[in-house]
Amino acid sequence: MARSGRGTEAAAPVTRLVFALVALLLVSAARSAAQESFDILIRSGRLLDGTGNPWYRADVGIRGDRIVAVGRLGGATAGTVIDARQLYVAPGFIDVHTHAGRGLASRDLAAAEPLLAQGITTAVLNPDGSGPVDLTDQRAQLEAHGIGVNAALLIGHGSVRRAVLGMQDRTPTEMEVRRMGELVRTAMVEGAFGLSSGPYYAPGSYASTDELIALARIAADYGGVYSSHIRDESDYTIGVVAAVDEVIRIAREAHLPSIATHLKALGPSVWGFGPALAARIERARAAGLEVYADQYPYTASATGLDAALLPRWSQAGGRDSLLARLHDPGQHSAIRAAMVENLARRGGADRIQFRFHDADHAIEGRLLSAVAAEWDLDPVDAAIDIIRAGGAGIVSFNMDASDVEHLMRKPWMMTSSDGDLVPLARGVPHPRVYGAFPRKIRVYALEQRVITLADAIRSMTSLPASVFAIPERGLVREGMIADVVVFDLATIADHATYADPHRLSEGMVYVLVNGTPAIADARFTGARAGRVLRP
Repeated sequence: MARSGRGTEAAAPVTRLVFALVALLLVSAARSAAQESFDILIRSGRLLDGTGNPWYRADVGIRGDRIVAVGRLGGATAGTVIDARQLYVAPGFIDVHTHAGRGLASRDLAAAEPLLAQGITTAVLNPDGSGPVDLTDQRAQLEAHGIGVNAALLIGHGSVRRAVLGMQDRTPTEMEVRRMGELVRTAMVEGAFGLSSGPYYAPGSYASTDELIALARIAADYGGVYSSHIRDESDYTIGVVAAVDEVIRIAREAHLPSIATHLKALGPSVWGFGPALAARIERARAAGLEVYADQYPYTASATGLDAALLPRWSQAGGRDSLLARLHDPGQHSAIRAAMVENLARRGGADRIQFRFHDADHAIEGRLLSAVAAEWDLDPVDAAIDIIRAGGAGIVSFNMDASDVEHLMRKPWMMTSSDGDLVPLARGVPHPRVYGAFPRKIRVYALEQRVITLADAIRSMTSLPASVFAIPERGLVREGMIADVVVFDLATIADHATYADPHRLSEGMVYVLVNGTPAIADARFTGARAGRVLRP
């Protein structure tokens, strides 16, 4: 039925009244928020909210552990007011791949100052298939002394396999697969965010893709992710491209988000492969698969000397079996021949720097080539002697800058450190332990302009929070947990170098963890306000 003109005229005043009431309510709500009292009020900062949007000027009101207001809060008051007019405000950074678990569980390192100085407020632990199998016990250890940052736990495939099969290089029986599955299921119930794997390392390298899929499906049942140190980052075995394809296959068949962690093209033989790796991931995503990656912003990696140079078959059965093989002339010769090839993959002895060696601290910070020359040995023979003496950690200068930059530009690329928490007196670690996140901002966003500042922040905040389903973090938004950083863009920088790595980053003026200042006025407060998170 057609409406009469008179009816329309009669409705107009009512419509205007409704709009007037709505406008009045909005103005009233805005005035109410502006007149509120908060525990902490961050005033007039340049807000990078984590979405990837450019900064905008805003106040942030925090009460307890929550962000309760974002906007123009002109009349608001607070117990603590932070003048951020010359500063940037962002969500706390999330490190999706860190080996800091052992350090966080220790009384001396639990405050996590090297992480906080980078703006990291949440660390994802137990990467590469490593870490404890009993996550309830790990949680208790992390909570025993309090921790400076939040922790999200993964369950490591390598640890699970070792618990069931030890270091055996064989296919598990059906009963053993079920036992591994029970351990993964228990960990997911205990609060794991997903399954990590390291099929590059022993014993993870002894597992088939089908074994990984079977366990990843259990993680998927609980909404978890699969994060993998891929089977080959160079051309050791199946090749780096096929190794990325394996991660994609696991995403497809296990039906869960999958991550090629600290993605790289390692060694001269695969330099220039970055675009091919990116194309594989983008095709998978176009087909509807949730595949992601993370990286640290350096052209050097770090691992163990044994992992870098030994053939995996030589490590089957554990260290005693390895030493017996090195004692046998025939097997020694075969191991040495494989190590010659693997050292070439790494670019030679001039590209291997020792991080730590418990048996001989004098080699720490030095190149394998220099140590071998001093000992009057071939570099491979020097490496064998070091492995026999207990092994060593190494930094390996083996990436091409163009690959790092190409991969960094991708919208599915997260940021990680692959770092550890180590005592100041311990060795010469990779500088990523102290500088990964500020380095990405300073070098790659500001100086080289490989990515924008907003995209760098997104790769550290909302993207990892969404990929790992970390609740209520990754954005500066009303209702979210108050993990917030306030930093000075003019001074933010990493200072750790390969020669002098034990140097904290600077630029963080305030770092709030669950609403508590862990850094205030650019000084550590000593607060340990972190939590062990659950999905």
